[in-house]
Amino acid sequence: MHSRELSRHLPSSKRDYLCASLRATLDGMIHLPDYDEEGEGLPDLPISHERFMRMALAEAQQALEEEEVPVGAVIVQGSRVIASAHNQREQLKDPTAHAEMIAITQAAESLGDWRLEGCTLYVTLEPCIMCSGAILQARVPIVVYGATDPKAGAVNTLFHLLNDNRLNHRCQIVPGVHAGPCGEILTRFFQAQRRLGKK
Repeated sequence: MHSRELSRHLPSSKRDYLCASLRATLDGMIHLPDYDEEGEGLPDLPISHERFMRMALAEAQQALEEEEVPVGAVIVQGSRVIASAHNQREQLKDPTAHAEMIAITQAAESLGDWRLEGCTLYVTLEPCIMCSGAILQARVPIVVYGATDPKAGAVNTLFHLLNDNRLNHRCQIVPGVHAGPCGEILTRFFQAQRRLGKK
């Protein structure tokens, strides 16, 4: 179903519309490529990036179902997931409750250490200034993100905080993993918000 068709069949419930829109994105409008254990069909990306970004997208879906901006994050050490989170700013009434911030706190608690050395952060949207600062403070070595953020992206778009030579920590960055689905979820969320009168 295309976006015009979705708009003509707007469900009465905001949550129903948002969830239907996300399901269309994940299940029909954009196909996430299948892969097998040998990584067939994925010549350009490590299979772990595909798998863990799918988990982050599942967290984004959970955020949408809670009427939050649909961003999800997962933190992995080796092959073990030690944290998974999504935006909870509205639910917690907390401006700092971004997916990355919550996941970093969970990971630190899981490891019993504020230093997240040997970890990789997967997030569906390019981190903002606040989250980039937390990533640096936590010494996260690798950041993998999906969609770019033209309004607040602090990794590659507006700023390059994670590779600033003036700072005492820098990260390896892997941008654009499943950028299409990650961006489409956000686009549809904000389109729905505008249709329902929320700016």
